[in-house]
Amino acid sequence: METTRTVYGQSCVTTGLVLGKFAPFHKGHQLLVDTARKLCDRLYVLIYDSRDVTDIPLYIRANWIRTLYPDVIVIEGWGAPSESGHDPDVMQLQEDYIRRVIPEPITYFFSSEWYGEHVSRALGATNVVVDEDRDEVPISGTRVRKNPHETKDFLDPYVYKDHVERVVLLGAESTGKSTLAKALAEHFLTAHVPEHGRDFWALHHDEGGRLTSEQLIELICEHEANEDEASLSAEQYLFVDTNAITTCYYDLFYHGSIHPELLKHARLATDRYQHWFVLDTDIPFEQDGTREDMAHREAMQKAILEHLKVLGVHYTLLTGSVEERIGQVKTALKMG
Repeated sequence: METTRTVYGQSCVTTGLVLGKFAPFHKGHQLLVDTARKLCDRLYVLIYDSRDVTDIPLYIRANWIRTLYPDVIVIEGWGAPSESGHDPDVMQLQEDYIRRVIPEPITYFFSSEWYGEHVSRALGATNVVVDEDRDEVPISGTRVRKNPHETKDFLDPYVYKDHVERVVLLGAESTGKSTLAKALAEHFLTAHVPEHGRDFWALHHDEGGRLTSEQLIELICEHEANEDEASLSAEQYLFVDTNAITTCYYDLFYHGSIHPELLKHARLATDRYQHWFVLDTDIPFEQDGTREDMAHREAMQKAILEHLKVLGVHYTLLTGSVEERIGQVKTALKMG
């Protein structure tokens, strides 16, 4: 049902505006958007870059809102004034910017902040104040940023997943990645993502035991999708067994070159994972019927380390028993 108003005898569509940093987008913000959606036919959400406040990129914060509210029009506020406060010149800068980026007149301006009055006046809109005293949703962005894990109940799981620190375990065949990933998840009471390559290979390899480059691209896309799903139920850390760097190695091993799309996944991995660990080859090699041999393990390990060097990734080398490696991970995560 449309909400309309009458102007000079004609009905017109009502529009609304919500703006903010949404760093992060918590349930207080959701209350604001939910309230606005009930009163407006069309709702704009303007989200500021705010790199001085949060390390979470603008496109990720914008995607939270687009995913949770697909009917809302999200405007990414690149180039917005960084100044804020009650100074008249600053308020004028903000007002001019908002008028410039919003494509049509606004009927209602929604906020829970002091600036609602001057922004709504500048837009010629009705000022709608929502939960100004935080009685209904007692949370603030500052509090969530201080400890997102303790305040996760105020975050939608889709938002919280981007606060989970992804920990990737790399290493050649038979270096203990699968065992350690599971053990770390149990120790930290969180989720882990098993290596997807083994199951994928068993279903798709050719008579020579190889996968095509296109199949390897499909493999890493499925593996990363498994990560995204697991992150929804993780607690602070998500432990991941291998990533695109391993997939790149197998493309090189099978075909003598690496597909550009796989290289793209490897480059993007530098932002995808917050902690990197490489498992040493200091444990006995175990032949499970699908692996090559010890010489191949050493060659693969060397190739992985070289790729990390090219990407400029800082990693921690894990040695010793499973228990010793868990201790080394705990130390590195605490320092990180």
